Order: sequence, then structure tokens, then C-alpha cells
Amino acid sequence: MTNRVMPTYARLPVVFEKGQGPWLWDQQGKRYLDAVSGVAVCGLGHAHPELQAALADQAGKLVHCSNLYRVDLQERLATELAEAAGMDNVFFCNSGAEANEAALKLARKYGHSKGIAEPAVIVMEGSFHGRTLATLSATGNPKVQDGFEPLVSGFIRVPYNDVAAVERIDNPSVVAILVEPVQGEGGVKIPAPDYLARLRTLCDLRGWLLMLDEVQTGIGRTGSLFAYQQAGILPDVCSLAKALGNGVPIGACLARGVAAGQLTAGKHGSTFGGNPLACRAALTVLKVVRDQSLCARATELGARIAEGLKQKLAGVPGIVEIRNQGLMIGVELDHACGELVNRALDEGLLINVTAERTIRLLPPLILKNEEADLLVSQLAGIVSGYCGARAAQATEAA
Repeated sequence: MTNRVMPTYARLPVVFEKGQGPWLWDQQGKRYLDAVSGVAVCGLGHAHPELQAALADQAGKLVHCSNLYRVDLQERLATELAEAAGMDNVFFCNSGAEANEAALKLARKYGHSKGIAEPAVIVMEGSFHGRTLATLSATGNPKVQDGFEPLVSGFIRVPYNDVAAVERIDNPSVVAILVEPVQGEGGVKIPAPDYLARLRTLCDLRGWLLMLDEVQTGIGRTGSLFAYQQAGILPDVCSLAKALGNGVPIGACLARGVAAGQLTAGKHGSTFGGNPLACRAALTVLKVVRDQSLCARATELGARIAEGLKQKLAGVPGIVEIRNQGLMIGVELDHACGELVNRALDEGLLINVTAERTIRLLPPLILKNEEADLLVSQLAGIVSGYCGARAAQATEAA
């Protein structure tokens, strides 16, 4: 059969047919341990029974009605999210890119309310905020931007984890900072413990909005419901998506204080955003995360996997660093290692390589200890064999 899907992904040669917990099965019945979770989406794993029941029930009642009317489940979800996040209100959409678009529009609206004709937002090198034109322009990766110029203006880029670089900016048009608490696509880069707190202080001093992109870090992934909670701060704006719906498309832009009053009737919208089905999914996800203490579990599992990998890969040539914050885990090599994805696939393990040389692990929060240990064992064996063979080839060539 002719494949008429646009080739926007270099897709791996496998088609999955079903899933259960952290496992996926392909059309031939082969089983795979999913250490990617749909790229930080399926925090509850696959076919979670509570979510399955909630979706079936809601699909039999009401899937969509329109934001022209009040949506009870949307209002309930907004209240629960705002209270958990320390925020005032929420705009619902369908993806992380849309949530970040809302944040950027909100920042510009805030700037214009202050009489700034061309508001600017500070963004970071190595960041990823989406693939719409505005979020693409905010993203700190030239490869993602290539071919889509002219980019949207109004962004000032600085190195990640460098507060001094932000302090040096002397531009009266700046209205906000947009930053990821942990850079996922950038290579699982974890900043200094006081990084977000220092940015918060700087924003307060200069009248800027602190906007945190928690699309990948949110909903328990890093060991707290929102990563910024570990820094002891509150942002002015926070974007969410991915794990919020566990695979059902939903995004959210949360705001507080002056930021919460910027998007009023007619200033922004979404046809599908916050529909009853997506909101029922998100409410169920939040309930399961809370009831099963999955934030604490992410901290425990992340430490178990990272420490296990450090032990098994100790002394292996080519390993630069193994780092994690909760269940965002990066194994950085000293060279490009994209071929490891296919090697792992052959062994029944799903991994991802980002920033060319960092193996990124984003396993489900519901992983059992024995499954976490299997992940460590499988990955360590694959990486050890690969790095060892590469080192031997280098020695022979010399």
C-alpha cells in the first residue's frame, strides 16, 4: 500500500498494535519495553484501566460541544490545575506548541499594555518550544528553523543556565523570559538548583513575566507535579501538554497575577481546546498521579535507573555523564550515537537520542522496580557493546 503520510518524521520500521503498562507489541507480536512513553506523553503507561474507563464513559456522553458555551469539565479541570499550580486561570488548547503560542501572545499583550510597541522575549540556546512559526522562532535550534525563514522577530537568545547573560541584557522592550526547567530536546540539560529562583528574582526586579515551558517536565515527570515546585517559586505563566492527557491531545497555558488578565474575549481561542473528552482524560490523569503518589515514585525510579546505569557503565569508554531529574534521564556520550535507537529497537527496547549524542529516557511513572532494572540491564548491555566496539576500532586505526 502506498504511504501517503507526509514524511515529516524519519519513522522507525515498526508498527505497534497494542500496549499495556510500559509495554508495546508490534504487528508480529514482538514485545518492547517503552522507555520513551510517546516522548513524555504516556506517564500512566498504555491502556491504563482508569483512563480507559473514563474515556469510554465520556465518549458515550459528550465528546465536543464548542467553547461558545460553558464546559463543566473544563471549568473543573481549570480549577484543579490552577489550585495545584498556584495559578489564577487557564487557557486550554490541544498541544504544547499551542500552549506556548498562547504564552507568547500573552507576553506581547502584556508588553503593549505597558506601552511597548515591539515587545521582546528572552529565550535560551538549545531550547525547544514547538514547530509553529512563533514557537519555532523561539526555539534555540537552527536545524529546526532551517527553511522556514523569515522567522518571527522579538526574541533575544542567551545561553541556558547562565543568569549573568540575562542580567547583562539592557533592552527596554523585554517583557518576559521563556525557559524550560529542564531542556529535554536540548539533551536533558539540568540547570543549577538556584537557576529558576534567580530568574524569578530578576523578573520581579525588572517587571518581566517568568514563563516556564513545562510541556515535557510537567505532571510528575521530574518528581513533582510541576518542576518549578522543586525550586520553591511560582512563574507568571506555565505551559503544559504531553502527559496531561496521557495521549489524548490537550494543552494548557496557566497564568497568574497581571498575566492572568491579558487574554480576554476575542483575543485568543481554540475550536477543540478543552473539549469534554480531553478534560475528562486530564482530570483522570491528575487523579491517578495523586492517588498513586506517582510524583514521589518518579523520584524513586529516576534515582534507581540513573544509579543503576552509573554502576553498569562505569569505565565504559565514551560516556560523558549520566544525569536525571526524576524520570527525565540522559546518558551523554562523547560522539553522535543515533544508531543506538535501531540497535535498541532490535533488542525490544524503545529509547530516543536527542541533541545527537544524548540517550534520553522518559519511561512511564507506573514502571515497576523489576521493569526499571530490566531497562538498566538492557540499555547498559547495548551501550557497553557499542562503545566497546567503537573504542576497539579506534585503537586498531591508530
